[in-house]
Amino acid sequence: MSSQIVSLVVNGEPREFIARPGTTLLATLRDSLGLTSAKRGCSQGSCGTCTVLVDDRPVTACLVAVETVSGCSVRTLEGVAVGGDLDEVQSAFVDNFATQCGFCTAGMIMVAEALLDRDPDPSQEDVAEAISGNVCRCTGYQPIMIAILDAARRRRGESAEPGQPVEGTVAR
Repeated sequence: MSSQIVSLVVNGEPREFIARPGTTLLATLRDSLGLTSAKRGCSQGSCGTCTVLVDDRPVTACLVAVETVSGCSVRTLEGVAVGGDLDEVQSAFVDNFATQCGFCTAGMIMVAEALLDRDPDPSQEDVAEAISGNVCRCTGYQPIMIAILDAARRRRGESAEPGQPVEGTVAR
């Protein structure tokens, strides 16, 4: 099978490039387009560090052949901040010390973006389900869950102090 032209809209910008069959979306984003927020982790779709949104749904980019998403919209962490300002999810991660070592952060934020886009008022169980495919090797799930629930409050225009325990969670 020969290389083919692939067209994507990446972070709102149309992109077109030649890809060999089977080239992963992750390799394309990192190596061809220079977007390095999605990390190479397990390369088996188990850790979630490579999570990006394809047509607003989280996918593990290490398992997706780029030619199979031609014509789709792809959003990476580089496309989240607007005009250099962090969005609510990114700010909540920083304010609630949910970034830990940072390796899983991009994937966690992309999963949170997808969750909050479809459900502006998720429960703690909804958040746990949403991040269940993403591994934090620092075992810092509690700050991540607090940050996502804080981001939901921020998007709804409700105020809360960063790090404020969420009902049903254990305070740090």
